[in-house]
Amino acid sequence: MVQKAKILLVDDRPENLLALEAILSALDQTLVRASSGEEALKALLTDDFAVILLDVQMPGMDGFETAAHIKRRERTRDIPIIFLTAINHGPHHTFRGYAAGAVDYISKPFDPWVLRAKVSVFVELYMKNCQLREQAALLRLQLEGGGKAVAGGEVKEPAGLLAELSARLAAVEEQAEALSKQLDDESADAAAVATAAHLERKLTGLRRALDALEPGTGGGPASLPSPN
Repeated sequence: MVQKAKILLVDDRPENLLALEAILSALDQTLVRASSGEEALKALLTDDFAVILLDVQMPGMDGFETAAHIKRRERTRDIPIIFLTAINHGPHHTFRGYAAGAVDYISKPFDPWVLRAKVSVFVELYMKNCQLREQAALLRLQLEGGGKAVAGGEVKEPAGLLAELSARLAAVEEQAEALSKQLDDESADAAAVATAAHLERKLTGLRRALDALEPGTGGGPASLPSPN
């Protein structure tokens, strides 16, 4: 079962971290503080995060350098980064943020509702990807085991496991479709739309692999889509 998503908040000023926590508390996710780039990189060694809110101007390792380190690591390079900055040096400064790997760039003071809405999109996409990985893991057990498998703490026969997988996948497909429609309606960030499309392609591949295992289809072992 998918747990709460973790959101990494990186800012050297405690008052800014408090403000971010107040804005994002309504999302009911796990908020993790980091007061420096070094502290953020340390947190990323052990935990998985749905999105990172990263202050640009910090003493020592600034936001750009921190982002560069994050994008160089295989474990963390796909985590969305939203840059937060108190100043605006014009298009060159903004371009540097996107070049460093940011999916969005927001100047302070920002609209709390807008920031919360942007973060919620990436949290939802993260949740859907986690669910997809869970379905892929169960299906892989069926493909590799060729017999009974454990799902939900119970030993299930192949037919029962396939039925449960199909039902779970249908629920994820429905949620992903609703999210895609929401992104279209809200003219969301291009990065969020692209991530949602990537998720839908993975769901389609998983559905095809599952359908190939259904009795009477004549399908043999199917290759699983990568959940990443």
